[in-house]
Amino acid sequence: MRGLAILMVIGIHSLPQPLVSGWAIMLDAALRPCVPIFLFASGVMSAGKTEIPPGRRLMTAVVPYMIAFVAAYAYMALHNPNMDHRLHVTLARFGLAYVFVYYYVFVYVGCAVALWLLLKLANASDHRNAPVTLLIVAIGFGLLSGAYLDPLLAKMGFSSPLIEEVRMRDIPFWFTFLAFGLLVATFRIGSILRSQKAILLISVAIAYAIYAGVRLWQIGDAADYDSLAFFVYASLAALALLTLRPVSPSLAILGSGSYFIYLWHIFIVMFLRDHGVFDSLPPVAGFIATFATATIAITLALICVRYLVPNRMLRWIGA
Repeated sequence: MRGLAILMVIGIHSLPQPLVSGWAIMLDAALRPCVPIFLFASGVMSAGKTEIPPGRRLMTAVVPYMIAFVAAYAYMALHNPNMDHRLHVTLARFGLAYVFVYYYVFVYVGCAVALWLLLKLANASDHRNAPVTLLIVAIGFGLLSGAYLDPLLAKMGFSSPLIEEVRMRDIPFWFTFLAFGLLVATFRIGSILRSQKAILLISVAIAYAIYAGVRLWQIGDAADYDSLAFFVYASLAALALLTLRPVSPSLAILGSGSYFIYLWHIFIVMFLRDHGVFDSLPPVAGFIATFATATIAITLALICVRYLVPNRMLRWIGA
C-alpha cells in the first residue's frame, strides 16, 4: 500500500502546475488518496497497541526531514537570489515545512502525537470500549474541522493563500484517516468485506466521481484536501486496497523506502521543471516523461543508498 501511495505522490508532483485542464484535475483527484493511505496504514499497524513511543516516531520523521530541509533550502537559495534568509523566516519555513512540499512531515508528527494522547486517555479510562469511542469522536471532530475551519478563517479576514496553507496542515482532519485505519483493523473490517470486493470497488468509483466532479465544477467545498467528498473517496480507496491485499515485491521495496522517496524525489521533479527539460512536449507527454524520469531516478537512488550507506545511518535519511 505504501509503495503504491508513494508512486501516487510522485504522480501528483509530476502534473503540470497550476492545474487548469480537466484531465489534470481528474488525475490529481484520482491520486489524492496517497497521504490518507499512509495514515490509514499507520492506523492499521497501530491496532492492538496500548501505547506508542512518541519520541522514537518523532525522531524517525524529523531527523531525515532536517537533512532534506537543508538541501531544499540550499536549492531554493540557488534558484532565488532574493530569498529572505532572516533567522525567524528560516525557522518559520522549517516549522511549517515550507520548502517544496514537505507538509506531510508535520502532518505525520501531529497525528503521531494525537494517537499518543488518544491512547493515554483510553488507558486512563476504566471502560473497555473507550478506545473505540475516542476514535469515533476523533473522526467526527476531524470532519467538523475540515468543514468549518476555512469558513471560520475567511470570516476572520485571513487571506486565501494562508487559509490554503492551514487546510493542508489540518491535523484533526488528517487524523481521521489514521483513526479509521485503527477502527478497520480493530474490527477486522477488511476481512469481512473480502467477499464484497465488487461492491467496494463500485463504491470507490462512485466516491471518486463525486470528488472529481466537485473539484471540476467547483460545487460547494471543492478543496483538494479536507472536504467530506475527499474523506469518503480516500477512506474507501484505502479500505479497498487493504481488502484486495495486492502483493508486489517491487511495490513493497518502494514502500519500505517511501519516506526517503518522499523527501528526495521532489528535487528531481523541481530540477526537470526549473530547467524546462520537457517543456517542448505536450502536457500529457510531459507529465508521463516527468513521472517516469523521477520514478526511475529516485528508485536507483534508493538502491544505491541502501547499498552504500551503513545500515545504522539509513534511518537518518529515511531509507
